[in-house]
Amino acid sequence: MSAPEPSKFDEPWQAQLFALTVALNEAGHFAWPDWAAAFGATLKRRGAERAQDGGADYYAAWLETLEGFLDARGHAPTAEALKAKVAWEAAYLATPHGQPVKIAD
Repeated sequence: MSAPEPSKFDEPWQAQLFALTVALNEAGHFAWPDWAAAFGATLKRRGAERAQDGGADYYAAWLETLEGFLDARGHAPTAEALKAKVAWEAAYLATPHGQPVKIAD
């Protein structure tokens, strides 16, 4: 089963997230039916908590699911992902506008 085509993206990060997920699937890191089941469960849980807008909420759920998927499979454990996020944030906040962002070793 192949990944569905998205109808549109409101933000560039949404397209990047979609492309990353498809690439991970195509590289054999997970089967699309497994992904779809996990994503559906996330959407159902989030929808039970509060009404979803179908845009930003949809991709926030997508990201949440992908992060959980990568953690559960050992590809990007949550602790390591958090360290990378903190390092990235520190780097971009310290980078002058228009300059390349470099993460310190």
